[in-house]
Amino acid sequence: MPLIYIVDDEPHIRLLAAEALGDYGMETVTFADGEALLAAVDRRLPDCVLLDWMMPPPDGLEICRRLRAGERTRTMPIIMLTARTDEVDRVLGLEMGADDYIPKPFGVKELAARVRALLRRRDYDSQLAENERIELGPIELDLKRRRVLKRGEPVELTLREFDLLAVLMQSPGQVFSRDQLLDRVWKTTYYGDTRTVDVHVRYLRQKLEDEPAEPRLIRTVRGIGYAFAAADEL
Repeated sequence: MPLIYIVDDEPHIRLLAAEALGDYGMETVTFADGEALLAAVDRRLPDCVLLDWMMPPPDGLEICRRLRAGERTRTMPIIMLTARTDEVDRVLGLEMGADDYIPKPFGVKELAARVRALLRRRDYDSQLAENERIELGPIELDLKRRRVLKRGEPVELTLREFDLLAVLMQSPGQVFSRDQLLDRVWKTTYYGDTRTVDVHVRYLRQKLEDEPAEPRLIRTVRGIGYAFAAADEL
């Protein structure tokens, strides 16, 4: 039974989300503030966190940042809940490490579907290849351990960053459109919001490229999308 932590300062939101996920066989624990969530995570890791943005300090962005900085929690699935619906806010949430973004008010069926999709993706990736490793140029991708090395040094990636890199590195030289990457990495989570692909590619470049402004590993193919450089290009 998946364990979902829900943190929101509005009691009716906590109750609504808990009931919706409980109907799909998920165990839920709710919290009214971020500090209580962090204390609970130290005791027991959940399978996913639903995190309200607009809480009294520390707000959802700060909590997300702290979770992504932790060794045990850096790849834990996080879904941001917020009434802020502008694109710039959505991008900011993703840049801070959230894996998904659900605007309020939300439908309970959509909420459950997004949590289930994120968990399926996590489970699929954990079973993808027992011993598969990919080495291209300075980057080594270990699918079994979900680990990335650059010239032998570990690189910390979020859940979605790793998934995106895995898709690209498994087919070096192949050009993927943004819609294809949304389908492969996010499934139907973002419903065509291709901006999130650009955000995650930018963050991958910052972590993997020697010169992020002049990328050699993850290439932009104008008018189409992205590709990881083939071995003979590195």
